[in-house]
Amino acid sequence: MDGVVVRLSASEEDAAGLRALRFEVFVDEQGVPADEELDSDDDAAVHAVAVQRGVVVGTGRLVLVSAREARVGRMAVKATVRGQGVGGALLRFLETEARSRGIARIVLHAQAHAQSFYDKHGYAAEGGPFMEAGIEHISMAKNLR
Repeated sequence: MDGVVVRLSASEEDAAGLRALRFEVFVDEQGVPADEELDSDDDAAVHAVAVQRGVVVGTGRLVLVSAREARVGRMAVKATVRGQGVGGALLRFLETEARSRGIARIVLHAQAHAQSFYDKHGYAAEGGPFMEAGIEHISMAKNLR
């Protein structure tokens, strides 16, 4: 994570960078339809960015579901920095942000290939696999302490 800073998205430049990264990862790499990538949760979500030398190289969002539960989603890391801890740093940042808001439980829809990543961070599968945006997912959750 050489020179990577994880923080809340704080400017229109950050917002443009995170949208571009999400399109790169989800639409270009994974074939998610562009009209499914942006959704109504974006406006109300808390967005985190991982920035390296002024460039957004990772992002994730936290959507408040209720007073005690939130959903992590749209976790994306630039291909050139994958495997360097950026995703884990983003997830820990979002968990800390959730705790600061009184959230006791985080839920998420993990792409099946990323399940082991979330397992390593204390998330547990809930139910079986399902399809979302043409990609196999699994529901996972973690109780925050």
